[in-house]
Amino acid sequence: MMNTDNKILKHLSALVAIDTTNPPRLIPADGKLMQYLQQQLPGFEIEVVDYADGHVSFFACRGKPSVLFNVHLDTVPVTDGWESSPFQLDIRNQRAYGRGSCDIKAAAAVLLALASDTDKPMAVLFTTDEEGAGGCCIRNFLQSGKADGFKQVVVAEPTMMQATRSHRGYLSVFCDFTGEGGHSSSIRTLKDSAIHRMATWVNRALAIAEAACTQENKPGVCFNIGRVEGGEKNNMIAEKVSLSWSARVPPGASSKDLNQLLEDAADGLPVDWRVSMMAPPLPAAGQDDQSVREFISKNQLDNGPAVDFWTEASLFSEHGLPAIVLGPGNIAQAHTVDEWVSLEQLQTCYTSYLRIINNDS
Repeated sequence: MMNTDNKILKHLSALVAIDTTNPPRLIPADGKLMQYLQQQLPGFEIEVVDYADGHVSFFACRGKPSVLFNVHLDTVPVTDGWESSPFQLDIRNQRAYGRGSCDIKAAAAVLLALASDTDKPMAVLFTTDEEGAGGCCIRNFLQSGKADGFKQVVVAEPTMMQATRSHRGYLSVFCDFTGEGGHSSSIRTLKDSAIHRMATWVNRALAIAEAACTQENKPGVCFNIGRVEGGEKNNMIAEKVSLSWSARVPPGASSKDLNQLLEDAADGLPVDWRVSMMAPPLPAAGQDDQSVREFISKNQLDNGPAVDFWTEASLFSEHGLPAIVLGPGNIAQAHTVDEWVSLEQLQTCYTSYLRIINNDS
């Protein structure tokens, strides 16, 4: 094993050993994670911002780079069935096992190794709230203006080190439909039942989703109703029904516009509409990827296909910053029992990130 590999695995072992599961997102600004990062980045200007409730950003910059690397360090919770301890890095069969090893502490370990292996300008934004928390850290970082000097962002989600230029946006919404209760023998049940009112909207929403399915975009907006709960008995007019739905928005489209279209479809129906997440696709609406293509070519990166999963790269794109998704490992290994990343992917990541850093100007 090369010395570089040993250094990466040392960092990855230390990061995996720190429990950053989200939820519960118990990640303090002065805890082990931030202390470890600080110790590994001498010579960097560092800013740690605590947004409370485990939302912490760690921005490290050396010199005046034009490329910003972004890595989230929170992970999904641990479930039963692991062959080894999820918080102890286990190397076997040329794979590194541990919670977060693929999603996405491996990329963080590579960047920490590079920080000491080169003295080139370099910038990394570590965050702790990507896993289902709405991107608080990224949105606040962008609002602060600290990202405005960068020309390219690399978000280190697992893509098998193929440069990904596009993915779908994501909408998550909760709706409460209300009705007027009574005996089901009444003719007014047809229009007064909360469930019937919900069904009216569902039919309208499905029609909108089906109309979005074209030859060029066969999945359309990937509309899905995930949960419905309400009503009392089949001989009572339902007074309330709740449902949650999501939609995957095609690249180049607007999550906000789709949400408005579906909300307008509830016109005339009594409904309380609560958006829990409204995330743009990559690239965000109105953005092109010409500069991204040039960046990929300049750094001799492999072009990857569009992916179905969402990443915070779209938040940077929405802000007007060109962004790609480029990280070690396969998304199929993320969020799983016995999560792993191959040692080969770690070395490929090191080589590609080093080339980007060396080519930065």
